[in-house]
Amino acid sequence: MQDGGRVATRKDDSEGPLANQVFDHLLDAIYQGRLLPGSVVNEVALAQEFGVSRGPVREAVRRLQGIQLITREPYLKARVVSLSAESALELFQMRMALEGMACNLATRYMSDDEIAVLLSELEQDRHSQILGEGNARPRIFDFHERIVRASRNQRIINTLCGDLYHLLRIYRRHSGTVLERKDDAYAEHWQILRAIKARDATLAESLMRSHIERAANHLFENLMDEPVRAGVATRQG
Repeated sequence: MQDGGRVATRKDDSEGPLANQVFDHLLDAIYQGRLLPGSVVNEVALAQEFGVSRGPVREAVRRLQGIQLITREPYLKARVVSLSAESALELFQMRMALEGMACNLATRYMSDDEIAVLLSELEQDRHSQILGEGNARPRIFDFHERIVRASRNQRIINTLCGDLYHLLRIYRRHSGTVLERKDDAYAEHWQILRAIKARDATLAESLMRSHIERAANHLFENLMDEPVRAGVATRQG
């Protein structure tokens, strides 16, 4: 992995700030695709790259295992999690159910000012993407996280914005890497917010579920060989 850089000068901080910095660097590398799914995580090489001892790297890798971004089988090397069809299907089905309900609740609970701010931030994010295409800087604005938190439902928030959030972001990143899908996703986000602004909770929930289903189908078309797309649809009831 390149573009890591040295994170600090102390070399013995296995659980404190150094480990946090290494964790943040590795997390960003996974998000940005510098550490690809299935790639080996070499702790010795990473310690040399960051200019630290193996302790902080080992702790950072352990934390990444805890949030399911790195896997380690007995007697095998640690690897960045691979994107499997089965895992993706389960995650996107869960997202359709929980984010759909979150969108329904957000429509009921968001104030007019909160909706106006979210609309403005969506436009600003879109503008920054247009101006900065090809820029590898991580995005700060996360439409889905904002909707989930606006639901005011702490159990939904804990499920989707806790440790699982990182794994969800990896799959979402791969479902939206093609420019055409980015354009479609923006239009769908705008339609969802329009329904929220109109206080149509049923429509907002339906639009969110359809939006996630389209993202899932796009992911499977570009990432998987197995015919799993039919299993994503949840329109039976």
